[in-house]
Amino acid sequence: MNSPIIQLLVLAGIAIFLILRLKSVLGSREGFEKPNVPASDSRPARAGFEVIEGGPDRDITDHVPENSQQARDLAAMKRVEPSFSVSQFVQGARGAYEMIVMGFERGDLNDIQPFLAEDVFETFVDVVAAREDQGLKIEAEFIGVRETAIQGVNFERDTNLAEITMRFVGELTSVVRNKEGEVIEGSATTVKRQKDTWTFARTMGSNDPNWLLVATDA
Repeated sequence: MNSPIIQLLVLAGIAIFLILRLKSVLGSREGFEKPNVPASDSRPARAGFEVIEGGPDRDITDHVPENSQQARDLAAMKRVEPSFSVSQFVQGARGAYEMIVMGFERGDLNDIQPFLAEDVFETFVDVVAAREDQGLKIEAEFIGVRETAIQGVNFERDTNLAEITMRFVGELTSVVRNKEGEVIEGSATTVKRQKDTWTFARTMGSNDPNWLLVATDA
């Protein structure tokens, strides 16, 4: 028997020994079984770590003070609609803010109408119509949102009507041109900071997922 075959047999013997040794130490498991945990002690094995049940809801306390009326109202909204996420709402409101601001600046109201309460939409229509009557045109570019924060929360438990007031600080460039195309206000290179306080409303637990902008207070 030549030398390479002898070496292979030796290596195979070592491999079989190691496999048998490991099985005797570790046992045999199939798939992704969870290890058995003694019923008398369900705490994590690492010292210094303890599971605390009934702690604060970080999805709420990340946005409003713990134990505040705002936090209690948000918790009540979650009880009516468990899938509601405050963080997702804030993120959605931020996106809606940019979309609505740019729709208003450019006079493109059809796309944003589904997100506006009727009276807010009518106000936007009146302002855009007045600009057009004067022959004014606005050229705007949205730069970004510097601040987004919940300023107020109100929840009517009898009707499940929720209102969340958001404070935004946005940045954009805006140029107003007259009929002749001359710039009469703003600058295409100067960033303008705009502060807005908007209130969004929705009936919790309803099939309509859309929050409507019901009030604006710049």
